[in-house]
Amino acid sequence: MTPEQKAKSDAVVKQLIALLEDFTQDWDNELEGDMGRDTKLLADIGFESIDIIQLAVAIEEDISKKKIPFDKLLMKNGRYIDDLSIGQISDFVALFI
Repeated sequence: MTPEQKAKSDAVVKQLIALLEDFTQDWDNELEGDMGRDTKLLADIGFESIDIIQLAVAIEEDISKKKIPFDKLLMKNGRYIDDLSIGQISDFVALFI
């Protein structure tokens, strides 16, 4: 990752955490501490598959302002991945903004 991509990713992390905090404010999740790059959507925040789709739409509307090929992030070898961290999502989104 280039220094420019790292800077973009770090900026996206902050925006993504704010989006996720707003997204989950009414949820009864057991996340201990603050969200960060290593926070996992399913394991730590309690996301379900539909939540990931809604998050992808919110990222396109609020952060990137354009279409992002999330299928490349969400699928590997024709199968959906198990979980994603905030850092993984931010690094991916930073490639397209």
